[in-house]
Amino acid sequence: MDKKDEIILRQLDVIRSMSESSLNRMNEDFWGAPKSPFDTKGSDAAKTDNKQPPTATSGGDGGEKKEEELPPPEKIEDLKAELDSYIGLAEIKKEVNNLINMATVFKRRQEAELPTTDFSLHMVFTGNPGTGKTMIARLMARIYRSLGILSKGQLVEVDRSGLVAGYVGQTAIKTQQQIQKALGGVLFIDEAYALNGRSENDFGQEAIDTILKAMEDHRDDLVVIVAGYDELMDKFIHSNPGLESRFNRYLHFDDYTTDEMVDIFKLQCKKGSYQLAEGAEEEIREFIDEANDAGGITFGNARGVRNIFEQILTEQANRLAAMDDFTKDDLMTIKQDDVWHARGMDYDAPMPVPAENGAEKGAAEKAES
Repeated sequence: MDKKDEIILRQLDVIRSMSESSLNRMNEDFWGAPKSPFDTKGSDAAKTDNKQPPTATSGGDGGEKKEEELPPPEKIEDLKAELDSYIGLAEIKKEVNNLINMATVFKRRQEAELPTTDFSLHMVFTGNPGTGKTMIARLMARIYRSLGILSKGQLVEVDRSGLVAGYVGQTAIKTQQQIQKALGGVLFIDEAYALNGRSENDFGQEAIDTILKAMEDHRDDLVVIVAGYDELMDKFIHSNPGLESRFNRYLHFDDYTTDEMVDIFKLQCKKGSYQLAEGAEEEIREFIDEANDAGGITFGNARGVRNIFEQILTEQANRLAAMDDFTKDDLMTIKQDDVWHARGMDYDAPMPVPAENGAEKGAAEKAES
């Protein structure tokens, strides 16, 4: 390799590192919930990342290693206020507040050296995609840290691919690596039902056994939350006595209503400094309703709203690019035409006539003839 090639490789490595850093900073919840600074995605990319876990040691100038300091726990009152600010999730908010109260009393009894009944912090989250399961899992990690139940409060999110390997003995190692990352926080397993053995040679059961052992060995500083569709998660939990005994708390996440999804869209506009022109909100409501009816589960609730938001911004950008000049106000404004075009409708098409008005017009024309 000559010197020129070496320089190019170094530049590419710098670009890759900068891109990864930018993506990590952008990877926050769609709803605007602040993340713990120690959240990590248990993907192959995360596993090859050179960043150390929050309490890992790092070398100083003198070669000595020191433990990184954790930020102070957040106030439970602030976390409750954040929970209340989330759009929708009425039943989830109630259940989370119940958990906070139970965990608080449990911790106080421990501190007072009073006997405590078994209290499982592990949970099953059920519901369709885009209903806020990851967001609430992240909040629960921060709540448990605030109450002194968990030492760090990070969230490690994985799925089957982050736990199961293709050869004998590798799955336990791969799963243990994710568990080590999650110690002191929450291990969040999305679509956990996929761990059920797909064949005789499947290693999903090995991952389950490793997780169950870790839940016992680290019961004082590890919480596991499994998530997925209702029926599939019910079958998954009841497929194994060990899972049944450790997961006895279920939180179901309802789909968002149209009003709630419109509010989510408006919240995203507020975060991005966008404003809706006259008539745009009504068009957006129709767009969301139409896409949700057509897509069903695949629409993805808040994820579907995010996709619609991005489609509309694309059409706004196309409109602005065709203008000779535009102002700051133009950059901030989403027009009705932008929504129409995102829906696949023509700018110059006549406005649709409401059904009742069309009926009245038809009746009038008939009377005249």
